[in-house]
Amino acid sequence: MTEKTFKLPDVGEGLTEAEIVQWRVKEGDTVAVNDVIVEIETAKSLVELPSPFAGTVSGILVEEGTTVEVGTPIFQVSPAGAGGKTPAKASGKVKEAAAPEPAAADGPPSSSLTGTGPKADAVRRRPRRSRATAVPAAPEAPAEAPRPADAPRAAVQDRFNQLIQRVLAKPPVRKAAKDLGINLADVPATGAGGEVTKQDLISYQAQRESEVDSADTFWSSSSKPQDSRIERVPVKGVRKATAKAMVDSAFSAPHVSIFVDVDASRTMEFVKRLKASRDFEGIKVSPLLILAKAVIWAAARNPSVNATWAGDEIHVKHFMNLGIAAATPRGLMVPNIKDAQDLSLKELAVALNELATTARAGKTPPADMRGGTLTITNIGALGIDTGTPIINPGEVAIVAFGTIKQKPWVLDGEVIPRWITTLGGSFDHRVVDGDLSARFMADVAAILEEPALLLD
Repeated sequence: MTEKTFKLPDVGEGLTEAEIVQWRVKEGDTVAVNDVIVEIETAKSLVELPSPFAGTVSGILVEEGTTVEVGTPIFQVSPAGAGGKTPAKASGKVKEAAAPEPAAADGPPSSSLTGTGPKADAVRRRPRRSRATAVPAAPEAPAEAPRPADAPRAAVQDRFNQLIQRVLAKPPVRKAAKDLGINLADVPATGAGGEVTKQDLISYQAQRESEVDSADTFWSSSSKPQDSRIERVPVKGVRKATAKAMVDSAFSAPHVSIFVDVDASRTMEFVKRLKASRDFEGIKVSPLLILAKAVIWAAARNPSVNATWAGDEIHVKHFMNLGIAAATPRGLMVPNIKDAQDLSLKELAVALNELATTARAGKTPPADMRGGTLTITNIGALGIDTGTPIINPGEVAIVAFGTIKQKPWVLDGEVIPRWITTLGGSFDHRVVDGDLSARFMADVAAILEEPALLLD
């Protein structure tokens, strides 16, 4: 059997490239079908790729941090029982050490040094290892005077020592360290197994930032050449995809934006009651939940805001895949809740919590990023009053939710403090004209002013 080559697949609709974030295997490792071999970053999320082959990894063809196109060979596997090529990193040494010796042919086998299971050449390795085990008992070869034939074994042992000296850390910690430019070997480890934990990384980064703050400021010294004071950040992954999508949307869909101030005092009271309810125990509840329900309710009354412009057709969706714009360490992402119109208030709250947790961890699957029909962006979480959001490609409406804060408000002729927010909506004017956009926003505002309308 010949070596099998694994090419970077399209893990999402229309994916053209991805970055190799972290290899989970190395040359010489034994893998089974569906073992995770590599973590990649696409334009939408982090994805773990399983191996479609079983055998021994014979080649890692792309280095971590490299962006490659779909279809590019990224690693090779020698099927079990096949000769395959000698792993590049162990070239010569392993081959010499594996030469069989008749005197030890009946010795007992030993386990793999790396702990990953038997390799494709395990039959040839056994004589060497059994001989090494028998050496201390041989009178003509005292332990303090190793024979020249033991040199290959020493080389393999050195490789093993290098492996066990590798800094221990879970993949998310490694990814965070890479993003921060931190060498894990410099971080004091406090984990129970000697691994670097997330808290270790946070503490180290805080100390490093403190040292930087005390030594210098963000501004570089004016004595340095101007070009050396420019930080160059590669545009790739989510940032690259977001930039393209926003430009395409801004210059293809004629945007029109409208704003409305809303007295959300009753929404705040309703949220407070939900938090105290036993039915919502353990579930995070915020005003965003009520807004999400309001958008679903208002879209049912104004269906054309939940649609797609398709050139010579307008596709009105009789389902709501509600997108929630999320700011993550990897950039802006817009995962969506499928068939949100079918969810109860409690189910919607759970879905929002799961969406946020997954997005912050960078683990949103590509499927959750596709098929959105209408989007909410919660800019109020950052203390912003309102804004003019850009419509998510493929949709015709987006609602920006501003911060809720107490302001003077005229109610029944009296000026009193109330919880006020400002909603901003952007619409594709090819589908949603001024009248429709105004009615939709008025309906959303009505629910925030009186959540009891959701019971109708």
